[in-house]
Amino acid sequence: MRPATHHAANRPSIRIGTAGLVAAFVTGLLVPAAFGETIPLPRPAPKVRGSFQVSAAEPPAAPRPSMTLAAASNSAPPNPVIPDPRRNVPANFFSSFDATQKAQAGRVSAYLSSLSTLTGNFVQVGPDGSRTKGDFYIQKPGKVRFEYDAPTTIAMVADGSSLAVRDTRLATQDIYPLSQTPLRYLLSDRIDLLRDTNVVAITGDELYTSVTIEEKNALVGTSRLMLMIGTKDGQLKQWTVTDPQGYDTTVAIYNLDASKKPDPSLFKIDFTKYPGGNN
Repeated sequence: MRPATHHAANRPSIRIGTAGLVAAFVTGLLVPAAFGETIPLPRPAPKVRGSFQVSAAEPPAAPRPSMTLAAASNSAPPNPVIPDPRRNVPANFFSSFDATQKAQAGRVSAYLSSLSTLTGNFVQVGPDGSRTKGDFYIQKPGKVRFEYDAPTTIAMVADGSSLAVRDTRLATQDIYPLSQTPLRYLLSDRIDLLRDTNVVAITGDELYTSVTIEEKNALVGTSRLMLMIGTKDGQLKQWTVTDPQGYDTTVAIYNLDASKKPDPSLFKIDFTKYPGGNN
């Protein structure tokens, strides 16, 4: 039997097509296991005419309260919008956003800051096109749980300071500082994207407002997080993490409920069944 816990430093940043535990990368999100169903890739992201060009469409409306889970329970899983791999995202910090872009970033910041809890379902598409589904629970600040549907045996739990990636089949658990993952942007109590992050692109069209955040790490390289907000309803629709090797993992969320407070026990990291993870 394999050891119960593996150190994050000993893990590769990504593994595609391997059975069992999925690699979790400290500057990326969880990549789905090979158990996921391989499907044709969803349609590419809407094209824009330049890295910072915003469509002439009317600016997004003010965020509206999230729908309740009961009202959205019949919603079909969305097709995640897969970014065009040929997209040209700037590699440096640019402060010359125009007034429309700054207003868009301000609305996204206000929406993220307004959330204290959020629950729903998700669809995740990995770099190899594999697709997995599951449920998620967020309690700000700093707490989240992602549970993947069978046959995937992965769960991801953040307790406010640490992120645990657990595989129940292999009885393994890896622990990462939450501060080293892009999840912290979604889990911050309050956030001003233009002040608190390195925003490198803001784009918009009739469907989405997208904000791309870049992080540079001297040891592992550059990673990016692209948040996509619905233009009409002002709600978070999906995010895409690009790891330093250039691989994209996209998570689309739906059946959202911002009124239900999750059970606090969902965010506890189990060090008894999966010991020793904080070494």
